[in-house]
Amino acid sequence: MITFGMITPVVAVIVLIIALLIFGPGKLPEVGKSLSKGVKNFKREMNTVDAEIISEEKNVNPKEEKKED
Repeated sequence: MITFGMITPVVAVIVLIIALLIFGPGKLPEVGKSLSKGVKNFKREMNTVDAEIISEEKNVNPKEEKKED
């Protein structure tokens, strides 16, 4: 059965084995740290963009915001 968007334990083990074969056990922690930093930076930038979009919407439509109150 094929399920899209779900990572089963079997798939996780297969991915881990492939990662070990490609990077080796010595490099794997370093790769994990780099990936973690990249995800954190991406989330931080997305939050910044979201905040900018919200502030721009408030500046463009201040009357609509007052009507909602």
